[in-house]
Amino acid sequence: MAGCKKSRGRGKPKMKTNRGAAKRFKKTGSGKIKYSAKGHRHCLSNKSRKHKRQELKARYLTKGDAKLVARQIPYL
Repeated sequence: MAGCKKSRGRGKPKMKTNRGAAKRFKKTGSGKIKYSAKGHRHCLSNKSRKHKRQELKARYLTKGDAKLVARQIPYL
């Protein structure tokens, strides 16, 4: 292809996003990492109404865990 320059091997390598982590976590505007609780997919008839309602709330990772997950989702 005439006139098409490709930069091969120049610049810094890109980090890959861990796709499993990208589906489970989101970053908020303030930089916290948000996730949804487990246990709200099936077998809901055995759980109390209060427990099911509390499982719907968003949760946030602690500082130590957030540092590990942030490395897996660099561009989100």
